Amino acid sequence: MGDKSAMTMITRRKLFHSATAALPLGMLGAPGAAHAKLTGVHADIVVTHGNLLTMDTAAPKAEAMAITGHHIQAVGSNDDVANLIGPKTKVIDAAGMTVAPGFIDGHSHPVVPEHAVSANVNLPRIADVKEALRRQAAKTPPGHWVRGVMYDDTKFVDNRPLNLQDLDEAVPDHPVFVWHRGGHTGVINSKAFEVAGITLDTPDPVGGKYYRENGAFTGKVAELAIDPLYEHGTWPVIDREVRQDSVRVASTRMASYGLTSTTDAWGEGANLLALQDARAAGQLHFRVSFMPYGQDPVYQSLKDAGIYSGFGDDMLRIGAVKYAADGSASERTMRMSTPYLGRPDDYGILTMTQEAIDAAVDDAVAHRFRIGIHSNGDIAIDMALNAYERVLRKNSGRNPRYRLEHCSLINPGLLERIKKTGSIPFPFYTYAYFHGNKWTEYGEEKMEHMFAHRSFLDYGIPVAPASDYPPGPFEPMMAIQSMVTRQDTHGRVWGPGQRISVSEAMRICTVHGAYASFEENTKGSLTAGKLADFVILDKDPHSVDPHSIIDIKVVRTVMGGRTTYEA
Repeated sequence: MGDKSAMTMITRRKLFHSATAALPLGMLGAPGAAHAKLTGVHADIVVTHGNLLTMDTAAPKAEAMAITGHHIQAVGSNDDVANLIGPKTKVIDAAGMTVAPGFIDGHSHPVVPEHAVSANVNLPRIADVKEALRRQAAKTPPGHWVRGVMYDDTKFVDNRPLNLQDLDEAVPDHPVFVWHRGGHTGVINSKAFEVAGITLDTPDPVGGKYYRENGAFTGKVAELAIDPLYEHGTWPVIDREVRQDSVRVASTRMASYGLTSTTDAWGEGANLLALQDARAAGQLHFRVSFMPYGQDPVYQSLKDAGIYSGFGDDMLRIGAVKYAADGSASERTMRMSTPYLGRPDDYGILTMTQEAIDAAVDDAVAHRFRIGIHSNGDIAIDMALNAYERVLRKNSGRNPRYRLEHCSLINPGLLERIKKTGSIPFPFYTYAYFHGNKWTEYGEEKMEHMFAHRSFLDYGIPVAPASDYPPGPFEPMMAIQSMVTRQDTHGRVWGPGQRISVSEAMRICTVHGAYASFEENTKGSLTAGKLADFVILDKDPHSVDPHSIIDIKVVRTVMGGRTTYEA
């Protein structure tokens, strides 16, 4: 009896799925077709009277949608879904507002527990930063490190960066590390140099730099020169509970801006545990592709367990392994074939050799992992492609969609190779708008080839969405405006030839995001059978002044049929 009942339930589920997920968009009103199959099947949620931008090329516009469980049951007109409304159906009247697929961020760092044990120095004045660090030092045990986060050297009204003298004046008796929001540089004080045993005679490490001027330290440290600092002194403790709460905070905030999927693009074992803890507590409000960092123990543990890219479920899935080959675009350390403006001897910093990249790719392939190489500058992109091309010569299966993280500075030769290898670039999508003051060190000519969304699309490359939060803001409306206008907060336009349309930008933030993680069959568009991830916007990005897209408000965010944010 029990076996028969279970079989009946399974059969009904299969029949229900085939009768709903297989229906073409816009065809629910076809005589003798959809209505006949769906008679008596009521939806859990029905959205009506909306301006649905489905991102499905078969039927790009609709006005209503039905949801059962975690998935979209049907998409069409109000009349099409009317028979799916039952006494227990929740009806959401969109009242003419815009409904779009939930936005996807293909490269982010959503687990940032450091913020809980640091002074937030995202402040307008250096004097404000000094005061914030003094307050943090006052509650820090003697001799322990004082941390600052979200520092941005180009945002102060003082029109200069922090330096060693500023930190010495604010906190002379504790070692201080102020981390740039870009994650590749920081500023430390004299006590920090002393505790770490670094003197003016200490050579720069390979792949790193201690900045000096007129025979003295400036306080700025970059790339692999940061790592040794963590080996000295006592740092603030970040425990399991703090990490879990950082996930709660981040996922709640991201949901409020319409994100339903993101990526942990520097995955540590403690982060994976925090994501699982938050999920168990009902605090995970986005789907996550977890990219283990290649030098974190979690990567070896996954390999030892026979776990590889794709393992997991729709909420938490193992993505590509991540490595970093060069420096930062926003911190002006990425490795280029030509120098920075005003610094004729500075071409940026490489953090991996070609041999190291080759070995990392070989190891990933051997363990069935996809791979993503952080490669900002054209030199680093070339090196990553060298490794991809070498292993792809032996590949006879489907395109593994190897990733080029950031892929900031390109040229026609690199574009041809990216297209040929089927690699996926992840250029920053909010940087043109948010980081304008930094692009003066690259110049207008380079900026015509940076964050090159137009070029990627013109070459038929499915460029992916990427905020790189915290280095860049994650807000999708800011991203769309930035890609469409290329105008920064001061009104300057950087690389106007790389502008794209609103429709193209929205497609990048949805369909392309799903494709990049091999999830195009489950999310990225409002299509029957796909996950019920969607956002309601108070205005259509196509219908407003492109320079005011950032002002569009999110009214509701839904992930898998569950509301994660409501205004």
